[in-house]
Amino acid sequence: MSSKLVVAQPIHNNVLSYLEQHADVEMNPGPEPYGRSELIEKCADAHGVMVFMTERIDNQFLETCKNMKVISGALKGYNNINVYECSRQNIPVTIVPDLLSEPTGELTIGLMLSLARKVCAGDRYIRGGNFSGWRPTFYGQSLSKANVLVIGAGAVGKTVLRMLKGFGCKCSYVDTVRLSGEEEIELACSPTELKEGLPNADFVVLALHLMPETRHLVDEIFLSKMKKSSFLINPARGSLVDEKAVEAALLEQKIAGYAADTFEVEDWTIPDRPRSISPALLGLENTVFTPHIGSAVRDVREAIEFSAAKSLVDGINGQIPENTVNAKHLREVR
Repeated sequence: MSSKLVVAQPIHNNVLSYLEQHADVEMNPGPEPYGRSELIEKCADAHGVMVFMTERIDNQFLETCKNMKVISGALKGYNNINVYECSRQNIPVTIVPDLLSEPTGELTIGLMLSLARKVCAGDRYIRGGNFSGWRPTFYGQSLSKANVLVIGAGAVGKTVLRMLKGFGCKCSYVDTVRLSGEEEIELACSPTELKEGLPNADFVVLALHLMPETRHLVDEIFLSKMKKSSFLINPARGSLVDEKAVEAALLEQKIAGYAADTFEVEDWTIPDRPRSISPALLGLENTVFTPHIGSAVRDVREAIEFSAAKSLVDGINGQIPENTVNAKHLREVR
């Protein structure tokens, strides 16, 4: 009997063709994600599924989808997947750990420049028919030689630090694991603590994973330690930030601006998350928002999909795929 694979979001045609050489494939034509019950129904007799951050793999899913041999995430963070329960059922869970860092780093620099140099506000001004020539307006903050604090020195954090070298920034980072001396020299950065880094930073960049202990890392206390002239940038995960606290800080002019590519509403595994982005936050001039496009570069997305597709094929063939997050457990029980 041929294996069945479900792909929960549209993928490139050549990736789909590759999967179809190995199994029967049912792909969501998009653009909207499957509803919860629809996803479970599609996967009830499937042997593998490619998921994105819009899908939730939990006990209910696994109890219904008894044939599942592999959960392949076309993503880097995976808190929407119950890895413990998958491990208990000896199901590999795979991710794509490296391909997202470069495009996310690029977008981070774009957000920093757009926010600090008032690019979006200027664009709206022009489109509103207000421009009649140069005027001494729209003064902003230069990224060149600015003090930048990067919170999280993983792949994305290091990519951002490397890209900032060209601007001559004075960079520091916060992480529970210190970089090697060679990396600090190469990236022109120094370690610090939050309490020391926040008051001195012109830009604060979030580049860490969402975990229970990092949810709402950016709260009222965090924001009170930032300079009034500083900018907060979030290309990582929405729920790292308490958006209500950021909204209040912006309204009260406690920080200079906020840019984000991710939002609390996206974090499906948090029951009390906001169900929408605050209209008041969206209405503020000193913000720049993008619709989670950190990895939205065509060749990068295709490479991410191919990596996830290869994991699916390996998984249905009984192998432990590359980039399996629960590989240690699986090797012990097999």
